[in-house]
Amino acid sequence: MPADPIPAGVGIVHLGLGAFFRAHGAVYVARAMESSGGDWGILGVSLQSPTMRDALAPQGFAYHAVEQGPEGETVRRIDVVRQVLVAREDPEAVLAAMADPGVRIVSLTVTEKGYCHNPATGALNPDHPDIAHDMADTLPRSAPGYIVRALERRRAAGLRPFTVLCCDNLPENGRVVRGVVLDLARRLDPALADWIAEEGRFPSTMVDRIVPATKPEDIARLRAQGIEDNLPVMHEPFSQWVVEDDFVDGARPDLGAVGVQLVGDVTPFEHMKLRMLNGTHSSLAYLGYLAGHETISETVADPVFAVFVQHLWREEIIPALAPPPGVDLASYADELLARYRNPAIRHRTWQIAMDGSQKLPQRILGTLAENAAVGRASPGLMLAVAGWMRYVSGTDEKGQPIEVKDPLADDLRARAAEGVEALLALRAVFPEALAAQIAPGVAAAHARLMQLGARRAAEEISGT
Repeated sequence: MPADPIPAGVGIVHLGLGAFFRAHGAVYVARAMESSGGDWGILGVSLQSPTMRDALAPQGFAYHAVEQGPEGETVRRIDVVRQVLVAREDPEAVLAAMADPGVRIVSLTVTEKGYCHNPATGALNPDHPDIAHDMADTLPRSAPGYIVRALERRRAAGLRPFTVLCCDNLPENGRVVRGVVLDLARRLDPALADWIAEEGRFPSTMVDRIVPATKPEDIARLRAQGIEDNLPVMHEPFSQWVVEDDFVDGARPDLGAVGVQLVGDVTPFEHMKLRMLNGTHSSLAYLGYLAGHETISETVADPVFAVFVQHLWREEIIPALAPPPGVDLASYADELLARYRNPAIRHRTWQIAMDGSQKLPQRILGTLAENAAVGRASPGLMLAVAGWMRYVSGTDEKGQPIEVKDPLADDLRARAAEGVEALLALRAVFPEALAAQIAPGVAAAHARLMQLGARRAAEEISGT
């Protein structure tokens, strides 16, 4: 039975229509259409759960983005989403939408684990259950599988490929996704892989906006203002999107008109953001959680952690970075600290701590590797890794259980029980050479963490 036609005016299919994209990329696209027009409506795809579709469908897929600043809230209605499909319910409908001639961009926010790759190397994991399924079945399960099978249909129909626009926090995210897609395509049809490599485009991007989880009281607060919305998104005032301007046939919304930075190479921007923001976010999440802090703003309100995070930037992270053109990294650090301190943004340490096995290589280990190569000390980042190790053990400093959300949670808990050496031997996270380099420092940091607790161990490093 053929899939229903997609709504008129759809130019983008977005895989993984979660809160972040609805508070960031979708807002930019909506503003670009208001500014310059174009058929760039978004068809969202939930790869597994119908929750998003079921919440948004009764309100015509419109929702509200709520900017939360220290002085109050600003509410904006976003109506750029035209439809939401659930891939597990109807994979054929998703593939048909992606193969539609009007769709010129497929964007993604499926989190690091959604690319079915090895985080330590960036390569496709062919043993991943979803990838194994996708190599045997034309109706896929994984995001890479949907991209490959949809491009296969477009090639067979004589259509141009779509641009694949990754919006996840991965270093060189476009290059990583291109590599994963080409690897899977080559395993299925080498000629298809050659066509994608020649004709396809995978621009890298850097995305930045803090988007805390929406809480029931947020929905109730809007309702009291006369705004009915099952699934609003909360976000901070700050927003940045840096995109390599490399699209198939140049087809894209007029993003430059609404503040998107269109560049030739996003690498210096993403390194800055991944290491300075995401790296310290993860460091504060693990150590702050262990110290009993619920949110990032609470954590940096503690003077010990405020000084600690400034030590990370000044002594360990900034020295390993080449700044993007026109950017002063010390000023960027000051701006980050001000954003962390925003009391209106309740970004939970537990939320940021999720999926650490996928995040650590990009956020922290790259800086550790570069510092180790030049003999630069990294005691704070070593303590952050030790904090992650304590966290994934599943028990906090008071002996209370931690709900660890991670695709490797069971393996991590078992290794944590064996000790630091067993965790460093996990090659999906720690490359062998780096593990050997950092083993003494991480072991020492872990010993101090266990002896002193997270707060006093951080205090010892920053000298407060």
